[in-house]
Amino acid sequence: MKITEPSSAGTTQRSDCMVMLEKGEGGIGLSLESRVLRQYGKQIERVVRKTLADLDVTDAKVTIVDEGALDWTIRARVQCAVYRSLHQTEGLPWGELS
Repeated sequence: MKITEPSSAGTTQRSDCMVMLEKGEGGIGLSLESRVLRQYGKQIERVVRKTLADLDVTDAKVTIVDEGALDWTIRARVQCAVYRSLHQTEGLPWGELS
């Protein structure tokens, strides 16, 4: 999938994350802010990159502000931001991607 315009999903409330997505400049660029970055930064990055790969997104700029979100929340926020970027509202495969 090709990111067509900027989009976002999530909040900056406790146990959530804000995912902002833009067109990339060649590959996946990831910027991550988290109060648990030292403990879970690598895991958050793995979840984001796997979710994008599962959606066949190979070129995007991703900015995440994490407030302690669990993996499934991060995955859902990334999926939502991708679908919003594409204006896709019908036939969403929620839960089919792992």
